Amino acid sequence: MALAYDPLFIASDKALSAFDVASPPHPMILTQDELKRIAAYKAVEFVESGMVLGLGTGSTAKHAVDRIGELLRQGKLENIVGIPTSKKTQEQALSLGIPLSDLDAHPVIDLSIDGADEVDPYLNLVKGRGGSLLREKMIEGASKKFVVIVDESKMVKHIGGSKLALPVEIVPFCWKFTAEKLRSLLEGYGCEANLRLGEKGKPFVTDNGNYIVDMHLEEDMGDLGAVSDAILRLPGVVEHGMFLDMASTVIIAGELGVKIKNKQHTTTSS
Repeated sequence: MALAYDPLFIASDKALSAFDVASPPHPMILTQDELKRIAAYKAVEFVESGMVLGLGTGSTAKHAVDRIGELLRQGKLENIVGIPTSKKTQEQALSLGIPLSDLDAHPVIDLSIDGADEVDPYLNLVKGRGGSLLREKMIEGASKKFVVIVDESKMVKHIGGSKLALPVEIVPFCWKFTAEKLRSLLEGYGCEANLRLGEKGKPFVTDNGNYIVDMHLEEDMGDLGAVSDAILRLPGVVEHGMFLDMASTVIIAGELGVKIKNKQHTTTSS
């Protein structure tokens, strides 16, 4: 259980400084999922009629997609086009009556909303523990604005700081060879590289027919751009789960309610 407040306190920092939290008058207890839902609804406030939207994958993003479908049914949003980041999100959006398309028809997306597995102080992300990192990166990289929803536990001092997986999507062909190359590349950071397994102990297969190697790091990687480039140069690697300089806004659900971090300078991909 987590402590939140009514009315909900929303904070926004212009740069990346610490938050100033006001003392709320009426505390109430909310579950983590309820806080995620509130954060997701806050993210949907960025949505306007006529937008092309990147629809994220995962438990928090699911709340945002549900909310978009609800607002469409109520007539509060119109002419929305969704670009789903996974087959699962595609099925959810279709069940809600959200019109869908793809990057071929809409190479520039107005806004994407999605969760993240880690967020560092500079709003760099780790994503992909749900297995959708390639489509997420393609869609969110094509977005004018990328709003990320997380709970407080996802905030880390540096990428890899949670000691949980940094996913890398690889082709199935000779996956052991590729996994060993990844381990050797990041050996200096105390890296372990493990093939992700799915049902019945078989390799987990992404929506793109690939495998995922989960990298577990003990040390700060330092220059993330250099590490990113080195990983992507390895034959057999399709994409990694570091989303660098992509998030424009992060909405954080935590014990004191929901807070907003805005990046001072946002890079727009097209």
